[in-house]
Amino acid sequence: MSKEFKACIIGAGAGGLSMARALKRRNINYDHYERHSNVGGVWDQNNPGSAMYDSAHMISSKTMSGFMGFPMPDDYPDYPGHPRILAYLNSFADACDLKDKIQFSTEITAAKRLDEGWDVTLSDGTTHHYDAVIAATGLAWHPRMVEYPGEFSGEIIHSSKFRNGDIFRGQRVMIIGAGNSGVDIAAEAARTADAAFLSMRRAYHFIPKHVFGMPADVFAVTGSILPMFMQQWSLALVLRLINGDVTRHGLQKPDHLPLNSHPIVNSQALHHMAHGDLVPKVDVERFEGNEVVFKDGSREEVDLIVMATGYQHKIPFVDESVVDPSLDHPDLFMRTLLRSDPSLASIGFIEINGGVYRFYDEFADIVANYYSDLKNGNSANVEAFQAIVKSGKFDVSGKVNYVDSPRHEVYANVLESAKQVKKLRKKMGWKTLKDADLAVG
Repeated sequence: MSKEFKACIIGAGAGGLSMARALKRRNINYDHYERHSNVGGVWDQNNPGSAMYDSAHMISSKTMSGFMGFPMPDDYPDYPGHPRILAYLNSFADACDLKDKIQFSTEITAAKRLDEGWDVTLSDGTTHHYDAVIAATGLAWHPRMVEYPGEFSGEIIHSSKFRNGDIFRGQRVMIIGAGNSGVDIAAEAARTADAAFLSMRRAYHFIPKHVFGMPADVFAVTGSILPMFMQQWSLALVLRLINGDVTRHGLQKPDHLPLNSHPIVNSQALHHMAHGDLVPKVDVERFEGNEVVFKDGSREEVDLIVMATGYQHKIPFVDESVVDPSLDHPDLFMRTLLRSDPSLASIGFIEINGGVYRFYDEFADIVANYYSDLKNGNSANVEAFQAIVKSGKFDVSGKVNYVDSPRHEVYANVLESAKQVKKLRKKMGWKTLKDADLAVG
């Protein structure tokens, strides 16, 4: 360890800003790098490689989505669009006085693990030494494409290249994948394309953005005192009352309970299916020229395919001896600290069924507590925490029987995450984090 503990934060999106605030609160020295010219990460459409499309909105409500101690403005709608989220992230960085520490337009080309600490090389060719590295680079940067048998004669793009429905005009369009971005894009295709199809490997539960007049995640909190299986059955009943039998639209019947997969929070897709403007299809079997053949034997002529097939969770600049690039995602304790080497952390490598910014704050504070113990030479706490990190304890998945997909391998449950964070803090003797502790202004 160096004489004075110093950390390196890479990325100035929401996760990087949360981490910077946590280190600043603990008086832990750090450098902060961002390859773009401003904060915001994926929410800034001007950030090269951002997958943000024009109509993108948060799928968690403003009520549940703000940073701790810094709620979203009262005049924001229930589900803010990306310009408002970008403005919110800028106002957060300004209010917490974080921007002066960020070295913008600086990319990290390599992070090499040494016997003591890390050597981090910047795009200007200089190398700097740190005791710890935090990769706050997020999930939506390395598109995952899916291959199917046969040849397709039309155009195929990944959803990360989609910006608005203008590209669909005059075309027959198919979206592959029913994540939230895929369903959003399918709804745009329903409005602008000559024909629109949504291909799904499995059935999903469609959750409307408002349930009984309140944002869906706010409604969900009212049932959070129930055991998980009762929450799931209760939600299934509510969805049946609101949506009816979705198989009447041609959708497959879900073979799993709600919350066993990432929630599709969308009020438009079922509307367009009910009007015949969006046609659900099963998984693709093969391509034949301009036709797509599906596993149920049906086929459709298609001009353009949008693959909303997710992203690989990569940290490409990190030493391959630390993070195996052949793996789809690194093995992270609480989706935050590398189990095999907790000197590497990541804020933002998490999929969760609710507002994530509060959990960035919680996990960032846990990392900051660990760094504080390292800095102050609290060896007993350091050894105890490192043993916990390398163990299989404090699972944030909620022991839910998630459907088999890459995104669910890094999934976290909101209620279980809060429970495990509380248990960890108690075991380590770390103070509970409260909104009042982080209030700005």
